[in-house]
Amino acid sequence: MNILLLRFDAPLMSFGAPIVDNRGEIQPYPALSMMTGLLGNALGFDHAETEALERLQHRLLYAVRQDRAGEQIQDYQTVDLSKPYMDDARAWTTRGELETRKGGSASSGTHIRQRDYWADAAYTVALTLNPAGQTPTLDDIAGAVRKPERPLFIGRKPCLPASFLFLKQTEAPRLVDALSNLDKAPLAPEPDDRSSLRAWWPIHPDDDKPAESDPIQENMRKPVTDQRDWENQIHAGQRWIAYGPLSISESSTS
Repeated sequence: MNILLLRFDAPLMSFGAPIVDNRGEIQPYPALSMMTGLLGNALGFDHAETEALERLQHRLLYAVRQDRAGEQIQDYQTVDLSKPYMDDARAWTTRGELETRKGGSASSGTHIRQRDYWADAAYTVALTLNPAGQTPTLDDIAGAVRKPERPLFIGRKPCLPASFLFLKQTEAPRLVDALSNLDKAPLAPEPDDRSSLRAWWPIHPDDDKPAESDPIQENMRKPVTDQRDWENQIHAGQRWIAYGPLSISESSTS
Protein backbone atom coordinates (compact mmCIF):
# COMPACT_ATOMS: atom_id res chain seq x y z
CA MET A 1 0.00 0.00 0.00
CA ASN A 2 1.35 3.43 -0.97
CA ILE A 3 1.07 5.68 2.09
CA LEU A 4 1.64 9.38 2.73
CA LEU A 5 2.85 10.35 6.20
CA LEU A 6 2.06 13.80 7.60
CA ARG A 7 3.20 15.49 10.80
CA PHE A 8 0.70 17.68 12.66
CA ASP A 9 2.64 20.01 14.96
CA ALA A 10 1.24 23.41 15.92
CA PRO A 11 0.91 25.71 18.95
CA LEU A 12 -2.86 25.22 18.61
CA MET A 13 -4.90 22.54 16.83
CA SER A 14 -8.65 22.09 16.65
CA PHE A 15 -10.17 18.70 15.84
CA GLY A 16 -13.79 19.79 15.70
CA ALA A 17 -16.64 17.74 17.18
CA PRO A 18 -20.38 18.56 17.04
CA ILE A 19 -21.07 22.12 18.23
CA VAL A 20 -23.72 22.50 20.92
CA ASP A 21 -25.12 26.03 21.25
CA ASN A 22 -22.10 28.35 21.50
CA ARG A 23 -19.61 25.68 22.63
CA GLY A 24 -17.15 24.40 20.04
CA GLU A 25 -16.16 20.97 21.32
CA ILE A 26 -13.06 19.14 20.10
CA GLN A 27 -12.11 15.47 19.95
CA PRO A 28 -8.68 13.83 20.34
CA TYR A 29 -8.17 12.99 16.63
CA PRO A 30 -8.93 14.75 13.30
CA ALA A 31 -12.31 13.99 11.71
CA LEU A 32 -12.72 12.74 8.14
CA SER A 33 -14.34 16.03 7.12
CA MET A 34 -11.37 17.99 8.52
CA MET A 35 -8.86 15.82 6.68
CA THR A 36 -10.85 16.21 3.45
CA GLY A 37 -11.01 19.98 3.85
CA LEU A 38 -7.30 20.27 4.63
CA LEU A 39 -6.24 18.20 1.60
CA GLY A 40 -8.83 19.90 -0.61
CA ASN A 41 -7.43 23.26 0.44
CA ALA A 42 -3.90 22.11 -0.43
CA LEU A 43 -5.13 20.98 -3.85
CA GLY A 44 -6.85 24.33 -4.42
CA PHE A 45 -10.44 23.05 -4.30
CA ASP A 46 -13.10 25.69 -3.76
CA HIS A 47 -16.04 25.17 -1.38
CA ALA A 48 -18.29 25.26 -4.43
CA GLU A 49 -16.54 22.18 -5.86
CA THR A 50 -18.70 19.87 -3.78
CA GLU A 51 -18.46 16.87 -6.12
CA ALA A 52 -14.65 16.93 -6.03
CA LEU A 53 -14.68 17.17 -2.23
CA GLU A 54 -17.21 14.33 -1.95
CA ARG A 55 -15.08 12.08 -4.18
CA LEU A 56 -11.94 12.87 -2.19
CA GLN A 57 -13.70 12.18 1.10
CA HIS A 58 -15.09 8.87 -0.19
CA ARG A 59 -11.60 7.66 -1.23
CA LEU A 60 -9.66 8.89 1.80
CA LEU A 61 -8.45 6.38 4.39
CA TYR A 62 -6.21 7.47 7.26
CA ALA A 63 -4.88 6.45 10.66
CA VAL A 64 -3.66 8.82 13.38
CA ARG A 65 -0.99 8.43 16.07
CA GLN A 66 -0.77 10.77 19.05
CA ASP A 67 2.91 11.56 19.61
CA ARG A 68 2.29 14.26 22.23
CA ALA A 69 -1.08 14.72 23.90
CA GLY A 70 -0.83 18.44 24.58
CA GLU A 71 -3.24 20.36 26.79
CA GLN A 72 -6.89 21.21 26.15
CA ILE A 73 -7.56 24.94 26.50
CA GLN A 74 -10.59 27.16 25.84
CA ASP A 75 -10.85 30.49 24.05
CA TYR A 76 -13.62 32.87 25.15
CA GLN A 77 -14.79 34.98 22.18
CA THR A 78 -17.22 37.89 21.87
CA VAL A 79 -18.28 39.79 18.74
CA ASP A 80 -21.06 42.14 17.63
CA LEU A 81 -21.45 41.73 13.85
CA SER A 82 -23.83 44.70 13.62
CA LYS A 83 -21.10 47.23 14.42
CA PRO A 84 -20.13 49.49 11.46
CA TYR A 85 -16.48 48.49 11.59
CA MET A 86 -17.51 44.87 10.95
CA ASP A 87 -18.62 45.98 7.45
CA ASP A 88 -15.02 46.77 6.52
CA ALA A 89 -13.91 44.38 3.76
CA ARG A 90 -10.29 44.81 4.81
CA ALA A 91 -11.02 42.95 8.04
CA TRP A 92 -11.91 39.68 6.28
CA THR A 93 -9.67 37.98 3.73
CA THR A 94 -9.58 34.56 2.13
CA ARG A 95 -7.38 33.01 -0.57
CA GLY A 96 -5.47 36.30 -0.85
CA GLU A 97 -8.55 38.20 -2.07
CA LEU A 98 -10.62 40.79 -0.23
CA GLU A 99 -14.00 39.47 0.85
CA THR A 100 -16.84 41.50 2.32
CA ARG A 101 -18.66 40.42 5.43
CA LYS A 102 -21.69 42.48 6.38
CA GLY A 103 -23.32 42.86 9.75
CA GLY A 104 -27.06 43.46 9.87
CA SER A 105 -30.07 43.57 12.15
CA ALA A 106 -30.28 39.77 12.25
CA SER A 107 -26.83 39.69 13.84
CA SER A 108 -27.33 42.56 16.28
CA GLY A 109 -26.13 42.17 19.83
CA THR A 110 -23.02 40.59 21.26
CA HIS A 111 -22.44 36.96 20.38
CA ILE A 112 -20.48 34.82 22.86
CA ARG A 113 -18.63 31.70 21.77
CA GLN A 114 -16.36 29.22 23.50
CA ARG A 115 -13.86 27.37 21.32
CA ASP A 116 -11.60 24.58 22.55
CA TYR A 117 -8.10 23.83 21.23
CA TRP A 118 -5.27 21.36 21.75
CA ALA A 119 -2.17 23.29 22.79
CA ASP A 120 1.36 22.01 22.14
CA ALA A 121 0.23 18.65 20.72
CA ALA A 122 1.87 16.53 18.01
CA TYR A 123 0.40 13.83 15.76
CA THR A 124 1.48 11.62 12.88
CA VAL A 125 -1.07 10.80 10.16
CA ALA A 126 -0.79 7.92 7.67
CA LEU A 127 -3.16 8.23 4.71
CA THR A 128 -3.92 6.58 1.40
CA LEU A 129 -6.59 6.67 -1.31
CA ASN A 130 -8.93 3.91 -2.48
CA PRO A 131 -9.25 3.49 -5.43
CA ALA A 132 -5.63 4.51 -5.91
CA GLY A 133 -5.67 5.16 -9.66
CA GLN A 134 -8.21 7.97 -9.77
CA THR A 135 -7.42 11.69 -9.78
CA PRO A 136 -6.13 13.18 -7.58
CA THR A 137 -3.53 10.50 -6.92
CA LEU A 138 -1.57 10.15 -3.70
CA ASP A 139 1.41 11.69 -5.50
CA ASP A 140 -0.80 14.68 -6.38
CA ILE A 141 -1.74 15.12 -2.72
CA ALA A 142 1.87 14.74 -1.58
CA GLY A 143 2.91 17.46 -4.02
CA ALA A 144 0.04 19.69 -2.91
CA VAL A 145 0.94 19.32 0.77
CA ARG A 146 4.54 20.23 -0.01
CA LYS A 147 3.48 23.20 -2.13
CA PRO A 148 -0.17 24.02 -1.27
CA GLU A 149 -2.36 26.25 -3.40
CA ARG A 150 -3.42 28.14 -0.25
CA PRO A 151 -2.12 28.45 3.33
CA LEU A 152 -2.98 25.38 5.41
CA PHE A 153 -4.35 25.24 8.94
CA ILE A 154 -5.11 22.35 11.28
CA GLY A 155 -8.78 22.71 12.10
CA ARG A 156 -9.56 26.42 12.40
CA LYS A 157 -7.81 29.26 10.60
CA PRO A 158 -5.81 30.41 13.66
CA CYS A 159 -4.25 26.92 13.88
CA LEU A 160 -1.20 27.41 11.67
CA PRO A 161 1.34 24.56 11.49
CA ALA A 162 4.69 25.09 13.21
CA SER A 163 6.47 23.07 10.49
CA PHE A 164 5.87 21.45 7.10
CA LEU A 165 3.08 18.86 7.16
CA PHE A 166 4.79 16.56 4.65
CA LEU A 167 6.90 13.88 6.33
CA LYS A 168 7.49 11.23 3.64
CA GLN A 169 5.90 8.63 1.39
CA THR A 170 6.32 4.97 2.21
CA GLU A 171 4.86 1.53 1.61
CA ALA A 172 3.35 -0.80 4.20
CA PRO A 173 0.70 -3.56 4.33
CA ARG A 174 -1.62 -1.34 6.38
CA LEU A 175 -1.85 2.23 7.67
CA VAL A 176 -1.19 1.16 11.27
CA ASP A 177 1.96 -0.67 10.16
CA ALA A 178 3.32 2.57 8.68
CA LEU A 179 2.69 4.32 12.00
CA SER A 180 4.13 1.45 14.04
CA ASN A 181 7.32 1.38 11.96
CA LEU A 182 7.91 5.13 12.27
CA ASP A 183 9.77 6.34 15.33
CA LYS A 184 8.64 9.40 17.22
CA ALA A 185 9.88 12.73 15.94
CA PRO A 186 12.52 14.58 18.01
CA LEU A 187 9.92 17.30 18.69
CA ALA A 188 7.92 14.93 20.92
CA PRO A 189 9.29 14.45 24.46
CA GLU A 190 9.98 10.89 25.56
CA PRO A 191 6.95 9.35 27.28
CA ASP A 192 7.27 7.17 30.38
CA ASP A 193 6.37 4.18 28.22
CA ARG A 194 7.82 4.47 24.73
CA SER A 195 6.54 1.05 23.65
CA SER A 196 3.07 2.27 22.62
CA LEU A 197 1.20 5.40 21.65
CA ARG A 198 -2.50 6.23 21.38
CA ALA A 199 -3.93 5.73 17.88
CA TRP A 200 -7.12 5.75 15.80
CA TRP A 201 -7.69 3.93 12.49
CA PRO A 202 -10.56 2.95 10.12
CA ILE A 203 -12.07 -0.55 10.29
CA HIS A 204 -14.96 -2.58 9.03
CA PRO A 205 -17.35 -3.32 11.92
CA ASP A 206 -17.09 -7.08 11.23
CA ASP A 207 -13.27 -7.17 11.31
CA ASP A 208 -11.83 -9.88 13.56
CA LYS A 209 -9.73 -8.96 16.58
CA PRO A 210 -6.06 -8.43 15.63
CA ALA A 211 -3.66 -11.37 15.87
CA GLU A 212 -1.13 -11.61 18.69
CA SER A 213 1.69 -10.39 16.41
CA ASP A 214 -0.32 -7.34 15.38
CA PRO A 215 1.16 -3.90 16.30
CA ILE A 216 -2.23 -3.06 17.80
CA GLN A 217 -2.07 -4.24 21.40
CA GLU A 218 -5.78 -4.03 22.06
CA ASN A 219 -8.60 -1.95 20.68
CA MET A 220 -12.10 -0.65 21.06
CA ARG A 221 -14.35 0.24 18.15
CA LYS A 222 -17.17 2.69 17.66
CA PRO A 223 -19.29 4.26 14.90
CA VAL A 224 -18.61 7.93 14.16
CA THR A 225 -20.46 10.55 12.12
CA ASP A 226 -17.66 12.71 10.79
CA GLN A 227 -18.38 12.66 7.05
CA ARG A 228 -19.52 15.94 5.55
CA ASP A 229 -22.31 16.36 3.03
CA TRP A 230 -20.41 19.08 1.17
CA GLU A 231 -23.35 20.16 -0.99
CA ASN A 232 -25.70 20.74 1.94
CA GLN A 233 -22.96 21.71 4.44
CA ILE A 234 -24.01 19.22 7.11
CA HIS A 235 -22.49 16.12 8.68
CA ALA A 236 -24.15 12.82 7.76
CA GLY A 237 -23.34 9.15 7.28
CA GLN A 238 -21.57 6.71 9.54
CA ARG A 239 -18.24 4.87 9.49
CA TRP A 240 -16.40 2.68 11.98
CA ILE A 241 -13.09 3.41 13.65
CA ALA A 242 -10.98 1.53 16.18
CA TYR A 243 -8.78 3.09 18.83
CA GLY A 244 -6.23 1.87 21.32
CA PRO A 245 -2.49 1.68 22.06
CA LEU A 246 -0.28 1.15 19.03
CA SER A 247 3.00 -0.74 19.54
CA ILE A 248 6.09 1.09 18.27
CA SER A 249 8.61 -1.17 16.57
CA GLU A 250 12.00 -1.40 18.30
CA SER A 251 13.71 -1.11 14.92
CA SER A 252 11.65 1.89 13.77
CA THR A 253 13.39 4.96 12.36
CA SER A 254 12.38 8.60 11.99
